[in-house]
Amino acid sequence: MTTSVRAARTEDAAALEAIEVAADTLLIDRFSASDWPPPTDAEERASLPGFVLVAESAEAGEVPTPVGFVHVLEIDGHAHLEQLSVLPSFGRRGIGRRLVDAALAEARHRGHALITLRTYADVPWNAPFYASCGFIESEPDSDFHRRLVATEDALELAIHGRRLQMTAVL
Repeated sequence: MTTSVRAARTEDAAALEAIEVAADTLLIDRFSASDWPPPTDAEERASLPGFVLVAESAEAGEVPTPVGFVHVLEIDGHAHLEQLSVLPSFGRRGIGRRLVDAALAEARHRGHALITLRTYADVPWNAPFYASCGFIESEPDSDFHRRLVATEDALELAIHGRRLQMTAVL
């Protein structure tokens, strides 16, 4: 099986939404959450500034299909890893790490010196995973980052565990 990473295309929209829904089930199950924010719909994702990279996988001779994606926002001069999702059936194969590495490289290529994200501190495939990718805990120190915290507060994400910001130097 081969896996590659490429820029998202318009025709990926439905697959990306389905991947996010499937990946979110891991958190929903972990937290026994009865209410979870819906995935970003295709129209909204396409309207946001930044970039989306897609991991696709295929057996020899098959047409590659999307199995994961990373969405990086570029707002107010900041690069922010907004979403990383991999189909659970493709988990633990290094696809998430490949997507993060590709996102860091693309953000660096676009002139960013740092990239941030917000995540759960105590979920193994969240903060500990990102720490293994070079991210360290940081404080929301801009209006953009404080708006992200306010959005999380409005969605009541912290009822499931401590949220934190992490930053990687590019």
